[in-house]
Amino acid sequence: MQIVLVADHAYINGGQAKVVVESALGLAARGHVVTVFAAVGPADPRLADAGVAVVLTDQVDVMNTRSLTRFGAQWLWNGTAAARLRALLAGLDPRASVVHVHGWAKALSPSIGPVLRGCGLPVVFTLHEYYLACPNGGFYDYPVSAPCHRKPGSPACLAHNCDSRSYARKLMRVGRHWLMQGTGLARSADAVVTISRLQRAAMAPYLPADTRFAEVGNPVDVAPLGRRTGAPGGFVFVGRISPEKGPLLFAEAARRAGLPATFVGDGPQADEIRARYPEARILGWKAPAEVHALMRDARALVFPSVWYEGQPLTVLEAQALGLPVIVSDVCAGREAVADGVTGLWFRSGSADALADAMRRLADDALARAMSDAAYDRFWADPLTLDRHLDGLEGVYAGVLREAETVAAGSGTYRAETLGAALR
Repeated sequence: MQIVLVADHAYINGGQAKVVVESALGLAARGHVVTVFAAVGPADPRLADAGVAVVLTDQVDVMNTRSLTRFGAQWLWNGTAAARLRALLAGLDPRASVVHVHGWAKALSPSIGPVLRGCGLPVVFTLHEYYLACPNGGFYDYPVSAPCHRKPGSPACLAHNCDSRSYARKLMRVGRHWLMQGTGLARSADAVVTISRLQRAAMAPYLPADTRFAEVGNPVDVAPLGRRTGAPGGFVFVGRISPEKGPLLFAEAARRAGLPATFVGDGPQADEIRARYPEARILGWKAPAEVHALMRDARALVFPSVWYEGQPLTVLEAQALGLPVIVSDVCAGREAVADGVTGLWFRSGSADALADAMRRLADDALARAMSDAAYDRFWADPLTLDRHLDGLEGVYAGVLREAETVAAGSGTYRAETLGAALR
């Protein structure tokens, strides 16, 4: 197959881009012809080494622009990206080519919608977030640090400022959302890949009724090290220290429980934690191997996220390392944690509930039992790169067969043509 992966970034700057790069490398190793189309570089050097072609528009994203006013035109309608993508797809054989969209909201914009709808190629979307339904991409109300249950685009939505910065920016997001809907970006997908059950449930009401879903979990890059030995350490938070991740909740719960809190990462709330909770340790960003070593030595990962998430890889990495997880009951991370067996769920947003869970896992015997259970359960059915690639190939083969059926004039759809991956 010839596979074009469409993303905002061609280098790893987070979980979404990590999946793009790793799947590109894996698909190329399996003999597919892979191209990564992205707005923001530089490209990960491993892509060229693996024979993966990279087409870059050499633009910036919304997080790194120096002026949102100047960037606004690209953010709303990136004509350069649309023209470059159209030219790339025009030369591909529709009988053996698939376009797989991973991201568009940070730099590519809704302008790619008409290109995808008119390219004549099968199109697959992976939903790493919620931009196809929600203007701010998260069903999340930033000013109050809680999930938002307003219908996207409704009068209640339009009247409420849910943006992390300003209401003016919220209105820009709404305008872009209307552009996205007008371009039919969501309707361009022949199959939609979700990475958690919660994500599919949240998105299904806002996608076309005939959307064909597949669940293909993201790969977890952890080696099987065996069950952990030695005394359990402390409680650790890993990731961006930002409001939607609930770091202040962890710091407050640790204080109430009389237990130490360690943060591996950085972000906009780091200084507030240093000021309000000087007893907390903030280690900053670490290389992946260092992060895994810190997690391996910890007692439990605390994942207090107060928004839905997609499929939080940190939770899965913890389980693969034999680390119990204390997880918010509102986020998709709960799907990987068997409550009372491989970790504990707690009531989202409640510092008391989180403190109670931490006190329970302060018991060494319980922590060891949950550690063993977490490790054994993950490695009984691990989310490896090969498993991820098998799922993608099943989806690709299915949409190609369906496209061939339609091209042959039958006009019929048979669910089995999309393979076992589709639901």
